[in-house]
Amino acid sequence: MAPLWWLGEHFLPFLLVVLLVFISLRYFFSEKRRKRSRNLPPSPPKLPIIGNLHQLGKMPHLSLLQLAKKYGPIIYLQLGEVPTVVVSSARMAKEVLKTHDLALSSRPQIYSAKHLFYDCTNVVFSPYGAYWRHIRKICILELFSVKRVQSYSFVRQEEVARLVSRIVDSYPGTTDLTKVLGLYANDVLCRIVLGRDYSRGGEYDRLGFQKLLEDYQVLLGGFNLGDFFHSMEFIYKLNGMKLKLQNTSKRFDEFFDEVIKEHLNPNEDKGEFKDLIDILLEIQQNQDTELPLTMDNLKAIMLDMFAAGTDTTFITLDWGMTELIINPRVMQKAQAEVRKVVGKRTVVLESDLPDLHYMKAIIKEIFRLHSPVPVLVPRESMEDVKIDGYDIPAKTRFYVNAWAIGRDPISWENPESFEPERFMRSSIDFRGQDFELLPFGAGRRGCPAIVFGTAVIELALAQLLHSFDWELPAGIQANDLDMTELFGISMHRIAHLVVVAKPHFP
Repeated sequence: MAPLWWLGEHFLPFLLVVLLVFISLRYFFSEKRRKRSRNLPPSPPKLPIIGNLHQLGKMPHLSLLQLAKKYGPIIYLQLGEVPTVVVSSARMAKEVLKTHDLALSSRPQIYSAKHLFYDCTNVVFSPYGAYWRHIRKICILELFSVKRVQSYSFVRQEEVARLVSRIVDSYPGTTDLTKVLGLYANDVLCRIVLGRDYSRGGEYDRLGFQKLLEDYQVLLGGFNLGDFFHSMEFIYKLNGMKLKLQNTSKRFDEFFDEVIKEHLNPNEDKGEFKDLIDILLEIQQNQDTELPLTMDNLKAIMLDMFAAGTDTTFITLDWGMTELIINPRVMQKAQAEVRKVVGKRTVVLESDLPDLHYMKAIIKEIFRLHSPVPVLVPRESMEDVKIDGYDIPAKTRFYVNAWAIGRDPISWENPESFEPERFMRSSIDFRGQDFELLPFGAGRRGCPAIVFGTAVIELALAQLLHSFDWELPAGIQANDLDMTELFGISMHRIAHLVVVAKPHFP
């Protein structure tokens, strides 16, 4: 037995050796078990312990696409301790999201999501079961129904007017369009979810709200090493991730406590307007005792709305305006359509939107080339399934590479080109029935807020096309724009889009 002084001096190296031996033994026995299942999908060679983790790189959607080109549209990866299947074609996505939808409807327990979403009691990360079915039903019937979305049309109209005003104020100088689009997305969500406008009077800065949302996106995004080694969650302590998660979660919790306290104040007169927190609090007070919603459950659902709402809107509009400025032919055609439909009115109405067929094709093309969520939130199999002749065991993690599917030459002609016309002659849509285009996912775990998100995007884009003539600052050419992406749970451009927006109406 080693003397105590030796252990004190060499404790950390000794611990690392023990852990290495432990992990190697786990890997050896898990490999033996895996080999008994002889009919797994094709798999690239892997390393001991980490498996195929080293092959993900900094941009996993691109790395997974390259692996798919070599091994096929369904591949098996061993990511640390996690058996994983990745699909990269519309045909395979249909198998995962429709044919075997129920068997693959659960979620793996992601470490960051457990901290941020109150032990995964939100819609996106909650495991499949009675609780998840209950809160999804609330979202579909109460929070994001067509009737509810229509009732908030005045908020969208007012916030689009503020967006236009911010851009007008910057002329004849340049506009940081990325920044004002981010404000628009957050303002709409804050008013509809929280019932308050947090951008007036510097409250974004006072509350640190914008920084809070940015921290949240960073912590939740990407492929975190600890999520692939369940037996080594101490990694999150060593790299500081646990402390960051606890701090961000605490700040969100304090913010939501303040908001809920305001909503429960009997002296607060909001008239007939009901925001989504009002609706959730009503549901909680009148709820069925079998599946009661706690305040933490409500907070998890509220945070979900910001996760799914702000980034999807902002990213789609930012990428969309970038592509339109790079492709002036498409821009001019879209502007001609909007101005013909709207006429001499300066304001686009939501009743105009059904007639803007080319603009809707542009939005589909943005979703195809720049899916807001490049790799869909992972699913986890609840039972053994057979996909494309391969046997896949229960507790396997499934990733759908929506970015790769949107650029698959089998599904799309000239897949790297921005050509909205392809959707003028195609019935393919993004609402979960066509697996070539999956910005909102599909099946049971598809986003329940598609109608809400689409309305916020369409009205803003139509108004931007109608109100301004767009160009890049003097001396900047389209090929000078930095198109580098930042990978995370959602994916936006690293560089801001700075433009000159000349008002079309005097």
